[in-house]
Amino acid sequence: MSGDANPRPAGEGTTSRARLDRGRGALGPALELVHTGRAPTRSVLTAELGVTRATAGAVAAELEALGLIRVDARPGAAAGSQGRPSHRLELAEEGPVALAAQVHADGFRAALVGLGGRIVATTPSCEAVDADPAKVLGAAMDAGADLLRRTGRRCVGAGLAVPSAVTEPEGLALNPLHLAWPVGAPVREVFAERVRAAGISGPAFVGNDVNLAALAEHRHGAGRGARDLLCVATGHRGVGGALVLDGRLHTGSSGLALEVGHLIVNPEGGPCHCGGRGCLDVEADPLALLTTAGREPGPEGSLLHQANELIREEYGDPVVRTAAEALIDRLGLGLAGLVNILNPDRIILGGLHRTLLDADPDRLRAVVADRSLWGRSGGVPILACTLDHNSLVGAAELAWQPVLDDPLGALSAA
Repeated sequence: MSGDANPRPAGEGTTSRARLDRGRGALGPALELVHTGRAPTRSVLTAELGVTRATAGAVAAELEALGLIRVDARPGAAAGSQGRPSHRLELAEEGPVALAAQVHADGFRAALVGLGGRIVATTPSCEAVDADPAKVLGAAMDAGADLLRRTGRRCVGAGLAVPSAVTEPEGLALNPLHLAWPVGAPVREVFAERVRAAGISGPAFVGNDVNLAALAEHRHGAGRGARDLLCVATGHRGVGGALVLDGRLHTGSSGLALEVGHLIVNPEGGPCHCGGRGCLDVEADPLALLTTAGREPGPEGSLLHQANELIREEYGDPVVRTAAEALIDRLGLGLAGLVNILNPDRIILGGLHRTLLDADPDRLRAVVADRSLWGRSGGVPILACTLDHNSLVGAAELAWQPVLDDPLGALSAA
């Protein structure tokens, strides 16, 4: 008797290979569907891809073989359900990671981020930023490389979030206003060099921190399902904005779009680093709140942390409330102008702006409605960002994108 108790019918292996060959072009779209949570089961994946069940099964099996997802062939049926439950598709818990780093006015941090935007490990935040980008990025990459060694994870690449517009295709930090870095620092080139020096393989990417926060929120957070998503957020200093259109960041012709921090919202306001006066950047950021409330910034904790804690703990103080309301009104004025120009279907707010929204959602929404052309009848939903460290997650999304585009090609090259 043959040692194979269940021999395959003649031609079955050829048929399976043919199915997989037909499905190879679907590997990237399939991975992105699982990555963003839109295909939790094989039946949903089949419907979303528009392929046969057999092809979807072959695609899922190939992604599992690559160590990217796990196929649960024996899921429990939901109570009251009929028929055999579909195989569940889950992201591999011990799969590859992207190395992400973020630099801001009050420090920097590195993290390992898996598929699904899940932060696997992170370094403590460092509170010193050197005026030499190479030193800062070298320290961040050394910390990230140590995380990789300790976790033993495979790395697909590295991404960096910076508080500056980043020009395309050159990769220059055009306006690192709140860092001591030189204007036009070749941040992408420096970052790629530091990545290689740290012994990290895979491609290196750089983007603006709020752009990357918006990308992360669109894929995994408060922006999921939006077609035209506007994100406005305070960093540790200043105000940034981003627009996601049909799932892709809109960065303009050279990477400089959505510099919303330089919308003038108070013509009689204070001077801005850009040379203007009364810009959102200096009228609605953490330092503006502390200054308006008459509070001297302390040495402990970042300005963002101090401003958030002031609202959360002392909003009942009339002086603090008045200061917060002034910032809400300025922010609302800026958002209304953006609504008139962009007509987004959702706005998400991060950093201090998220805290202001939580503190008085009705006031902010009323200001935006009253100042926009369509008024209350055309009001756009305004929500708080939901992801912790969303700029870090967005930086990782840059590194994951080649894998999402071509899993086989990217992983074989890594």
